[in-house]
Amino acid sequence: MSEAAELTELVAEPETGRVFEQTIWPGVADATPAGRVRLDGIARWLQDLAYQDSVDAGMTEVGLWILRRLRIRVESFPRFGEPATLRTFCSGLGRFAAERRTSIASEVGRVECGALWVLLDPETGRPKRFPGEFAELYAPSAGGRDARVHPRHPDPPDGAPESSWVFRATDLDLADHVNNSHYWEPLEQDLVGNEPDSIDAEIEFRDPAKPGAARLIGEGDALWIASGGGELHASLVVAR
Repeated sequence: MSEAAELTELVAEPETGRVFEQTIWPGVADATPAGRVRLDGIARWLQDLAYQDSVDAGMTEVGLWILRRLRIRVESFPRFGEPATLRTFCSGLGRFAAERRTSIASEVGRVECGALWVLLDPETGRPKRFPGEFAELYAPSAGGRDARVHPRHPDPPDGAPESSWVFRATDLDLADHVNNSHYWEPLEQDLVGNEPDSIDAEIEFRDPAKPGAARLIGEGDALWIASGGGELHASLVVAR
């Protein structure tokens, strides 16, 4: 799957358009015992940064955002105790989906991220077109690039090895489903005792998960997260 899946393009920062910047100090709960900031910690940074960007831009009332895809390419991991600078911009814009690029830099850390977000009407739960003022603000940095929402990762193969996982009630967020950052934890579980220097991985989200038992289906560098009843929640691929 890592060879067939088309990962999110990590485009360069634009010369024109809105770029939002914030400094973050890695917290104790973000890091492993070795001091490396975990992937789920980075994912939380990204969603908090996106929200702060919308607050700064006065765009918090446009609708409800859900994450459909997230690529995190770590060239070197941020470390606990080292402030990190995050810079984010809109790198693609469709009718109701937007791509967000984020770069993270600290004293030793270098991370490039690409995320696809979809705007929903909070009353109907259906995709919602961007209001004119939103497109006017964020379109210049996108430079005419589209944001495509069709799935790229394949479904899990029949007969692939499985293991169990559990999502907890404490994994729920304001949207009343398991927060996207917790989907990185099965991969982080595999990294325990084998601290990587770098990694390039992408998660594609399908149907949202609720607390309870889940299934991990793995083959090669790919992992699928499904419910006990077979509903596919997400797929994760590690590029080599």
